[in-house]
Amino acid sequence: MTLQELKYLVALADHGHFGRAAESCFITQSTLSTQIKKLEDFLGITLFDRSLKRVTPTPTGREILIAARNIVEESERIRELAKHAQDPMTRTIHLGVIPTLGPYYLPHALTLAHKKHPGLRLLLREEMTPQILEHLNDGKLDAGLLALPVTDDSLRVEPLFYEPFFAALPAGHALAKHAELKVSDIMSEKLLLLDEGHCLRDQALDVCGTGSRGREEVRATSLETLRQMVGMGLGLTLLPALSVDAGPRTTKKSVEIRPFKAPPPGRTIGLAWRKRAPFPETFERLAATLKANLPPEVEPV
Repeated sequence: MTLQELKYLVALADHGHFGRAAESCFITQSTLSTQIKKLEDFLGITLFDRSLKRVTPTPTGREILIAARNIVEESERIRELAKHAQDPMTRTIHLGVIPTLGPYYLPHALTLAHKKHPGLRLLLREEMTPQILEHLNDGKLDAGLLALPVTDDSLRVEPLFYEPFFAALPAGHALAKHAELKVSDIMSEKLLLLDEGHCLRDQALDVCGTGSRGREEVRATSLETLRQMVGMGLGLTLLPALSVDAGPRTTKKSVEIRPFKAPPPGRTIGLAWRKRAPFPETFERLAATLKANLPPEVEPV
């Protein structure tokens, strides 16, 4: 019994006619009839009732047909897997992305990936850095877009770009009179922070110093909440460059954005994947594509 014989079996069941089934398989009717009879002799049963106008499976034939279809379908899946192995950019990737990056970078990255690699399917999962690292190691994610550094030795990390930080100030704030700010200008200000677990919280504290006057009672869970809090006059915050122009119109007048003098504080964004991952070329080529086509708000690394 061969895979080809099972394909003939499925074709005959689908068409109900030896001539049409043979035509669909690009063989002669006599060849198909011979192959079906050979399969029946091998199994020791009759698979089709030939006495009717339409050739139909026997009761036992119907049961065998179910198994045959599964085998044929799985064989096609194996062929597809082999095809994907030959073309590393034709596959599905489960991609994790940190919340402070996803809404602002993914529209650019997904459009770019689809254009450059149409066979690449990206399934997205927005998580904080600890969860992304955990799920990279347990296989739930194939790759992650996150802020560096990443110290996990089991992962390979490719830096993509440097994203400067901007100061977000309440409208009319004394610092807003300056076209550019120094980091020291904001160290004595009330700094609004994201909640624990967000890497941007730690980065903001690194920039401003652990002694900065963070407002613990107003920890936020998103950049948009931080932006609204700044607009309410509760303090100031740091916004990554890609998020600066993405806020709602209601905060445009209540929040003023100022850049920092060069070199500006910021964060490096990278793509991480397991060192032992199959098809590493997939991630290498994806990273190269993203690095070669950066949004104007960020800087190359």
